[in-house]
Amino acid sequence: MTKTTVVVTIDGFDPDYLDACDAPNLQELGRKGFLKIGKSMMPSVTNVNNVSLVTASYPEVHGISSNYRMIRETGEEIYMESGEYILAETMFQRATKLGKRSVLVTSKDKLRTLLSDGATITVSSEQAPEWVVAGPKVGEPPEIYSLEVNGWSINAANYIMTQHEADLVYITTTDYAMHTYAPDAPESQQHITILDNAIGELLETHPDTTFLLTADHGMSAKSRLLDLNDVLSAHGIRAVQVPIIKDRYVVHHSNLGGCMFIYMDPEHTGRTDEAMKILRETPGIDDVYSREGAVEKLNLYHERIGDIVVTGDKETVFGPSKLSRDLGGDGKVPSGLRSHASAHEQDIPLLGYNGDFEGFDFSENRDIGRYVFERTLAD
Repeated sequence: MTKTTVVVTIDGFDPDYLDACDAPNLQELGRKGFLKIGKSMMPSVTNVNNVSLVTASYPEVHGISSNYRMIRETGEEIYMESGEYILAETMFQRATKLGKRSVLVTSKDKLRTLLSDGATITVSSEQAPEWVVAGPKVGEPPEIYSLEVNGWSINAANYIMTQHEADLVYITTTDYAMHTYAPDAPESQQHITILDNAIGELLETHPDTTFLLTADHGMSAKSRLLDLNDVLSAHGIRAVQVPIIKDRYVVHHSNLGGCMFIYMDPEHTGRTDEAMKILRETPGIDDVYSREGAVEKLNLYHERIGDIVVTGDKETVFGPSKLSRDLGGDGKVPSGLRSHASAHEQDIPLLGYNGDFEGFDFSENRDIGRYVFERTLAD
């Protein structure tokens, strides 16, 4: 009988949710195994960190440095949702090479399209196959903007494991609940209970499973919007700001996040150092990196980032000032905005249960992927 390794990535699972909400199954797993706080990759966004997890590598190796980017040569802006953009081997591809079976279950379909190459079975809540929907305790998937959809994804994986042997199962959720509700909100407890119960049922059904859990990023309340184009144009510098958090799930964060790529106008590249100095002196900005500095300090992939990479303080997101004006005031953000992408959303949980963990160092979420490569998929 195949011993299965299950990896669960809870999107936006800031440790504050684990502190504020009752999660008896997760707490018990942590006591019997390990539970600690680690770090995500930068920028602290979904695509970057899920790919780091499934490749066990930094963005400078796997090539995904954002959810969204501009192609420098053409000016075209694209979503990073296709597996063709991943430059490193994934755990699913390695499993296939070894003759092992793998399952990928996602809440967001963008992660199915991004990660699925090499996986034996792939399912998303937004493209659910009938044979999975027909499974006991599975049913029709809830709306993607719901508290229940992540429980569906875990239950779907549980059912798939009863129907098909798998050496590796990777489950990744969506962060609608974390974007919408603070850790102490009753809806957050409801969401965590759904997750906790589904995980408990999965391990009750498959008790020999090696279980690993982490998050792609944390989450913070945001109160200020800063338009970096406006900051630079006030000094006569032309540039384009590209929101690296941007994806098709606009309800979550309005495409406002704490990291931005700046592409200098070709006629103004000679003013890059001046632009960086101006940005460093701007309230709301934590760090400003040159392209080379972002590769060195943040481990980003050189060919797919801006001339300047800017990260915000805990309260600040970057985006168009028109949005603030439409809301009735300079710097205003949508009411109740919770978002991520900055260094302030890098804290994430690392949990492991029933595995060969002795002597293995877990300090970043990508280390869970490294464990899969080195212990589950060892030649």
